[in-house]
Amino acid sequence: MLRADVSPSRARPAARPRTDDLLQLVTPDGIRREDPVYDPVVADVDDEQLTGLYEDMVVVRRFDTEAIALQRQGQLGLWPPLLGQEAAQVGSARALRDDDFVFTSYRENGVAYCRGAQPRDLMRVWRGNALAGWDPRTIGMATPQVMVGAQTLHATGYALGCLKDGVDSAVVAYFGDGATSKGDVHEAMVFAASFQAPVVFFCQNNQWAISEPVGLQTQRPIADRAAGYGIPGVRVDGNDVLAVLAATRAALDRARRGDGPTLIEAVTYRMGPHTTSDDPTRYVDPSDREQWAAKDPITRLERLLRPSDERRNDIRQAADAFATAMREACLGLPEPAPLSVFDHVFVEPTAPLERQRSQYAAYLAMFGEA
Repeated sequence: MLRADVSPSRARPAARPRTDDLLQLVTPDGIRREDPVYDPVVADVDDEQLTGLYEDMVVVRRFDTEAIALQRQGQLGLWPPLLGQEAAQVGSARALRDDDFVFTSYRENGVAYCRGAQPRDLMRVWRGNALAGWDPRTIGMATPQVMVGAQTLHATGYALGCLKDGVDSAVVAYFGDGATSKGDVHEAMVFAASFQAPVVFFCQNNQWAISEPVGLQTQRPIADRAAGYGIPGVRVDGNDVLAVLAATRAALDRARRGDGPTLIEAVTYRMGPHTTSDDPTRYVDPSDREQWAAKDPITRLERLLRPSDERRNDIRQAADAFATAMREACLGLPEPAPLSVFDHVFVEPTAPLERQRSQYAAYLAMFGEA
């Protein structure tokens, strides 16, 4: 499977963050737009590397579709679809170095894939077989945070640790537009700005906080809030994988230089439900969805690259293979022992936890061996 190396180099012209317009390097029609500020940031990205990004997005969309099918068939308890947000996740994740660290919400399975998560890793939590899908230290990505916005505080703390250790690793915190109304996000940005923490706050503005439209919670672009914290804010076309890569690279470079955090607002659209328990037909105008479908991130890059039928077929087969491996891994996961839910709550067991374990064991014993 193709894996293009599009991670940032250690020496590259600095990009000037901006908020005056939406950063776009590839139009929905597949036309490459010139940008004197950000073109140097992605000057090394050739067609082969762009094809690698294209493959990433195809694979991510394919396994996302497979996961929805598994949930509908009763094999997963829940799944948070990311249809339409592939460019925002892949473009930003491929800007990271191996020694960087990521803190996400529950929707960034595309980021997890780019960081090296395996098919089985993506299934464990949503099937209810484990408390975490992967070892965070192995792929440089924390366990996804369900508490909205809490991961931004974790990211800021980790970034401060990088600062204290004297390393030039950086951190990315992913969150949605809805999370920007949470106090945790505000506090994280205030603290990160005050101490120049090497963290990038990456907001995937997919237009919906469950059923609440983004226009209901903010009257200005989310990136405009950065000025209040004294940090740069960038609005980028979140369906343009090359623009997302450029914006994230520039923000990471800034963090590594010791210039502090950046807020990126990736303007995209959630084409499906908030989770598989949601019904977006109750609140989404079909015409809005049609307009955003015309900005599809995969179709856009395909129009730019015009890959051969053979290459498209190879990529499609690679995507099917990953989805098949994910389904097989899901169905093959062993059922956890009931009392194992208590095993990793604390490093050292506490009296209240042991009491709960004992009470649950007594409850289970009521049902006999069966």
